[in-house]
Amino acid sequence: MTINPDADPLDAYSQVVTAVARTLLPSVVALSTRRRGRRGDWQEGSGSAVVFSQDGFMITSAHVVEGSDRGGAAFVDGWETGFDVVGRDPLSDLAVLKLEEADAQPAKLGDASDLEVGQLVVAVGNPLGFSGSVSAGVVSALGRSITANSRNHTRLVENVIQTDAALHPGNSGGALADSRGRVVGINTAVVGTMIGQGLGLAVPIDEVTKSIIGGLIQDGKIRRAYLGVAGGTRPLPPRMVVEVGQEYGIEVVELVDGSPAQLAGIKPGDILIAGDGEPLATTKDLQARMTGDLVGEDFEITLIRRGKLHSITTRPGELSEN
Repeated sequence: MTINPDADPLDAYSQVVTAVARTLLPSVVALSTRRRGRRGDWQEGSGSAVVFSQDGFMITSAHVVEGSDRGGAAFVDGWETGFDVVGRDPLSDLAVLKLEEADAQPAKLGDASDLEVGQLVVAVGNPLGFSGSVSAGVVSALGRSITANSRNHTRLVENVIQTDAALHPGNSGGALADSRGRVVGINTAVVGTMIGQGLGLAVPIDEVTKSIIGGLIQDGKIRRAYLGVAGGTRPLPPRMVVEVGQEYGIEVVELVDGSPAQLAGIKPGDILIAGDGEPLATTKDLQARMTGDLVGEDFEITLIRRGKLHSITTRPGELSEN
C-alpha cells in the first residue's frame, strides 16, 4: 500500500482505509449456513469468514457455523462456491473452514500483540446481509476478556480487542485489520446492540490463536486439560506472602465430583499457589496451563491448607465439549 505523505490528514486517513479495503475485500467471504432448529425445522444463518491460505482455508467465529457442517461462500466479485467445516472450537469462538474450490486471494495474518490503544483499525465483513462492508475506527482497549461456551463448559478468551469500528450482526467471523491490511482480529461480538455500535470485540490473532488454527486444521478439534476446580483469587496471609514470594492464590470453592483434582485430594478451602513450579494467582493462570499436552501427565500443585504448604500430584483429564 502506498500513502501520499503530502496529503492532508483527512485524505491520508481515507487513503489508509481505502488501501486496506482494496487489500482485504477479495479475502473476506459472506457465509450462508443451515442448521436444524429445536423443532426439527431448518434455520438459515449468515456471517463472515477470512481466507488465509492459498489452498482455501478460512477462519471464522465458531458460533457462525454452530450446528452446520457445510454451507455457501460468496465473494465480493460475485463468485460463489461451497465450504466444509474443518473444525471448530467453541471455547475460543474460532472455526476453520475449507472452500470447495481454492481460487481466492488469501489475507495476511498479523499479530495483535503489536497493537496499541488508539491505533487505527478497519473492519471488513458482511453485516446484516450487506456484503463487502467496510468500517473504520480505533483500538479502544486491549486485554479484554469474553466468555466462550461449549455445551457444558465455559472458558475465558483472553486479550480480546475492543474497537469502536461499527460492527453489526453478520460481521462475526470477519476481519479486523491494521493500517497495513494485516488481519489482527476476528470480529466476534457487538456489545449492547440497543445502546449503539461503539463497542465491538474481536478475538486477537496471536500465537495462541495461530496454534488453535493449526490444531483445528490437523485434528478438527482442540484438546484441553482440566482439573475440575472452581474458585477465585484470594490474597495470601502476610506470613505466607513472605514465605512464598507472591501475594495471591486461587481459593478452591468447589470441586467437580470425580474430577482429577478431587481424586488427587484437593479440598474446598485449599489455596492453590503454583502448578509445576509456576505461580498460580488467578483462574486465568490455571486455565493457561491446561493445554492438551498435559492430559494424563503428572501436574504438581503447590497449595496452602490451614496455613501450611502442601504438594499434591494431580493428573489432569481431557476437557470434553459434551
